[in-house]
Amino acid sequence: MKFDREQVTHAMLLYAVTDRAWTGDSTLYQQVEQCLKGGATLVQIREKGLAHEAFVAEAKEIVQLCHRYGVWCVINDDVQACLESGADGVHVGQDDMEAGDVRALLGEGKLIGVSAHSVAEAQAAQQRGADYLGVGAVHSTGTKTDAAPLTHQEICDICASVSIPCVAIGGIKLDNMMELAGTGVAGVAIVSGIFAAKDIQSATAALRARAEEMVQA
Repeated sequence: MKFDREQVTHAMLLYAVTDRAWTGDSTLYQQVEQCLKGGATLVQIREKGLAHEAFVAEAKEIVQLCHRYGVWCVINDDVQACLESGADGVHVGQDDMEAGDVRALLGEGKLIGVSAHSVAEAQAAQQRGADYLGVGAVHSTGTKTDAAPLTHQEICDICASVSIPCVAIGGIKLDNMMELAGTGVAGVAIVSGIFAAKDIQSATAALRARAEEMVQA
């Protein structure tokens, strides 16, 4: 199945990226369920420290959970974990596997996202089969310390240069999200704004409402 552009655009609205740094007394599964209840439109599982078998076991459970809520779930970087867990796709960075190679392994039935920091990277990713782009960093962020923030104009230029949806990422919060209005992004990817929140469901609901306001502005 080739993903419908309208579906992909909707999925970008509030794109939740996991980080187990803030699980505390909860499990990552419980946190993801709270963000789904709050209205997240896509979940990316990002795990840097888990062994492969443990990652796949966790991913299988979270993928099934997302599907119960009618939401896609993608894996950060790990194509093999995507194939083994039944995830809906993979998101890769510029230093990871190239989009065309990912497509060759996954086939047409999986979603492929690529991080892009320039018009050239965006156009190359689209040409090689990406379904969407992660554009950033919008602001400096503790999650990606090496990502230099893009200007408002650079974000506009990247979005205008491709026909696939773009999701903005990097230091986006409730109080600065409206700065992205008019750039052409289809939504926002949030890490700490969701997973570091004391009440994840409420925080996600507020972010979802603001994201809807932002894309319609």
